[in-house]
Amino acid sequence: EPRFKLDEIMYNKKGVHPMRHLWQVFFLIITANVAFAQTGAKSPKKQSSGNPLFPGWYADPEAGVFGNRYWIYPTFSAPYEQQVFMDAFSSGDLVNWTKHNRIIDTSSVKWAKRAMWAPSIVKKENKYFLFFSANDIQNEQQNGGIGVAVADKPEGPFKDYLGKPLLDKITNRAQPIDQFVFKDKDGSYYMFYGGWGRCNVVKLKPDFTGFLPWENGEIFKEVTPKGYVEGPIMFIRNGKYYFMWSEGGWRGPHYKLAYAISDSPLGPFERIGTILEQDPQIATGAGHHSVIQVPGKDEWYIVYHRRPLDKTDANHRVTCIDKMEFDSNGFIKPVVITHEGVKKRKLGK
Repeated sequence: EPRFKLDEIMYNKKGVHPMRHLWQVFFLIITANVAFAQTGAKSPKKQSSGNPLFPGWYADPEAGVFGNRYWIYPTFSAPYEQQVFMDAFSSGDLVNWTKHNRIIDTSSVKWAKRAMWAPSIVKKENKYFLFFSANDIQNEQQNGGIGVAVADKPEGPFKDYLGKPLLDKITNRAQPIDQFVFKDKDGSYYMFYGGWGRCNVVKLKPDFTGFLPWENGEIFKEVTPKGYVEGPIMFIRNGKYYFMWSEGGWRGPHYKLAYAISDSPLGPFERIGTILEQDPQIATGAGHHSVIQVPGKDEWYIVYHRRPLDKTDANHRVTCIDKMEFDSNGFIKPVVITHEGVKKRKLGK
């Protein structure tokens, strides 16, 4: 009698065991996997990077090459009180990116409390020096400015190098933010920086603990080009110095990039034109960038941030990459921003 009642429970009114359907699904999955394996078929591999490069809100990307990998160091794009750490990303082919979490945060930089942004990184004597802005100071009575951190590996962890800001003064009306460290052909290191529409350059001491004076005895040299707002960077191509910067307001859709060319890293810098800006069909607010040169090749990529069309929050910015090309006279062609990004490009080839 008990057995009969158990059978009634286990089978439905149609006499079908309820587990039968689950076994059928399981059998179909196994059969499909076996057939897939027998055909030798493979899942399609990603052939282009796509834009954005990786998920999350990231801006102000600093890009470069260390060893056999490409690296990107962006700002974590969030309200200033939440902007207290930085992540990094690396790739062997520009397409597949690995995230390196919290390479630096305010727990390792005691004077930094908020608004850590716009990293710039250089390798020197097997050490990696990460320059960053912090606290968004509005006057010299506030603590903050431009700092330096150091690590043994490009993925960190980075620790405060000086225990205080490298630069906390407002000179030539340039807010001490958005620093870019540039190594010249003679081994000298210059730091371009500045917000509020002003740009200064200083010459770094070899140990990055301070600045060297110019020939006239001054420390700060203003090099502000017409239209400059923030985000300076520099690179050399065919013996010429290319100076680039961001224009417009970063919170709005009309953020853009312009550039100049000079025979000297100190200018003068005469604005040539806009080379990257929004495309209302793709994204808005395209700006604050860096460039990657494939080592030993005349191949260039521009890494920048932009805002998706369906986003209006100022901090909803994503990191993207597209090709950067030159015409026969050495001028930069206007960059076409895309959803596709770039194709695979492994280093060492």
